[in-house]
Amino acid sequence: MSMHRRSPLSGQPRLARALVFTAAATTALGITFGGAAQAAPHAPADPSKQEIRAQVDQLYEEAERASERFNAAEERQRRLQSEAEGLQNQVAAAQEELNRLRTDLGAVAAAQYRAGGIDPAVALMLDSDPAGYLSRARSLDQAAERQSATVRQVIDRQLRLDQRRAETVARLSELEDARRALAESKQQIQQRLDQAQRLLNTLGTAERVRMATEDAKEAEWRATRGTDRLDLGDLPASSDRAATALAAAVSRIGSPYVYGSTGPRTFDCSGLMYWSWRQAGVTLPRTSQAQMYAGRRVSLSEARPGDLVIFFRDMHHVGMYAGGGVVVHAPHPGARVRYESVNAMPVAGVVRV
Repeated sequence: MSMHRRSPLSGQPRLARALVFTAAATTALGITFGGAAQAAPHAPADPSKQEIRAQVDQLYEEAERASERFNAAEERQRRLQSEAEGLQNQVAAAQEELNRLRTDLGAVAAAQYRAGGIDPAVALMLDSDPAGYLSRARSLDQAAERQSATVRQVIDRQLRLDQRRAETVARLSELEDARRALAESKQQIQQRLDQAQRLLNTLGTAERVRMATEDAKEAEWRATRGTDRLDLGDLPASSDRAATALAAAVSRIGSPYVYGSTGPRTFDCSGLMYWSWRQAGVTLPRTSQAQMYAGRRVSLSEARPGDLVIFFRDMHHVGMYAGGGVVVHAPHPGARVRYESVNAMPVAGVVRV
């Protein structure tokens, strides 16, 4: 099988080589693959094996959904941790300033107390140095003004400090919630992967090899529309940055899917998009759901190479449009980065970054 593009992407690997590598690597892991809307013609499998395949596919899809929840919780935890640390620093600085103001206020109040024991007129008559007394009195008046201003500052700083403390408590509470969500998502992922592996372990090695090889053939059949070569067309990328991001994504074909990973050797679906666009100098949101809003929405018919293609109603999967109705993506747990027909999954939206 050959790959054809009238305006080839520099450094793009041949699909046949990528698929052979993917099949061989997947076989070595003894794992299977995700479902597809279109299936390549092949000999019918034993019904029990078809049932196992369907169950494994479902478990992998559930694991991927949990993986995107994991990514969202992890990103939220990082943001809240940073906010909480910032607020704690603000609280410490505000408390230090408040302590200083209170010390100044105490010094002024003590001076006023020492000077305020008798009537000012009597004090003037009795003082051996009237001019000095008047000078000191003026200083005390100025001190009183400073005291009043300091009192107002103390009240203002105390209110701000109380507010920062309340915000800190709220952020720390949210942070704890995010940590629990992170642990729960991680547990859900591992449970689904463990269940899938137990199902696969009921098959013999030869059957797992057959299923892995079949996975690669079906992906090839969908991407090439049943021909012997991949035609990505000659539509240019939407921008130079999009071309750079696409080249980065294509360079990762054959890399394993690992949940929560953003490369450079392993990826989950949104992690591949995140890493690829970082190579173009653009920082995307971490999750497929957030990536849906990372740029301008366009229709699928307007898709250009480098655009993000979000799949499924809950937007739990994302790939990058490569041209010719094909995306490059990290498919699911147990699979590797590869080309896929854009019609293999229901499209929720196309985003131009």
